[in-house]
Amino acid sequence: MRTSGLKAVPAWLYIPAAFGVALVLLPLIALAVNTPWSDFWENITSDVSRDALKLSLQTAGVSTVLCIVLGVPMAIVFARRTGVVVRLLRAVVLLPLVLPPVVGGIGLIYAFGKFGLVGEHLSAIGIDIAFSTAAVILAQTFVALPFLVISLEGALRSVGGRYEQVAATLGASPTHTLWKVTMPLVFPALLSGMVLAFARALGEFGATITFAGNLQGVTQTAPLAIYVESISEPEQALPLSMVLVLVALLVVIAVHLRDSRQVMAV
Repeated sequence: MRTSGLKAVPAWLYIPAAFGVALVLLPLIALAVNTPWSDFWENITSDVSRDALKLSLQTAGVSTVLCIVLGVPMAIVFARRTGVVVRLLRAVVLLPLVLPPVVGGIGLIYAFGKFGLVGEHLSAIGIDIAFSTAAVILAQTFVALPFLVISLEGALRSVGGRYEQVAATLGASPTHTLWKVTMPLVFPALLSGMVLAFARALGEFGATITFAGNLQGVTQTAPLAIYVESISEPEQALPLSMVLVLVALLVVIAVHLRDSRQVMAV
C-alpha cells in the first residue's frame, strides 16, 4: 500500500525549528540588506579583493587536491580496518573538526615553522614554509582534510565489502578492485567530500593567519581580507563577504542535490 510522502510531525516542533532557521537566516539577510550594491562590483574588483579571491581559489584548489591524495587512502584504511591503532589514528585525523583553528595554526608553526620539528630541517636546506603561500595551503589542508575523509569513509562503510569480495574471487588484484569496483561505487561521496573540503579551505581563517600571516598577494586570503576591512572600513568588507556567502550557498545546494538524488535512487 502506498503511503503519503507527508510524515507526522508534532506541531510544537515548528516553533524551535523556526527560531533555528531565523538564527541562521537573519545574519545573512542583514549582510544582503547592508551591502552597498551600488559599489559592489567596484569593491570586489579592487586590488585587495581581487588578489584575495584569486589566492583563495588557487590555494583552496591545491588544498582540495592534497585532501584527495591523502584523504582517499586514509578513508579506505579507516573503513576497512577496525584495529585499536586504526581507531586512534582516525580520532587524531578527525580532530581538526573540533579543534579551534588557531590552535591548529600554532601546532603547524611548531611543526613546520623555521624552528619547528620538521621546519628546522627544511630551513637548513633553504625551504621555509611558514608565512608563505605554501603555509596557506598546508593550513587549509589541515582543516579541510577531515571533511573529505569522513564523507568518503561513511560511503565506504555503507557500501560494505561484498562487491570487493566478489571481485577478489574472480581473480582481481586489490589494486584493480580498488579502481574498478570500490571507487566507482563511492565516487558521488568523493565528489561531495571534495566540495566540502574546498569550501572549508576557502573559508579558513584561524590557522591561516596564525601560520601564514596576512600579506597581500602572498598569504592574504578572502577571509583575512574581510577581517582587515571589517576593522578599518566595515562597509567595505560586506561585498567580499557576500561573495563568500554565495559560494558557500552554491556548495550547500550542490551537496544537498546529490544527497537528494541518492535518496530518490534508493
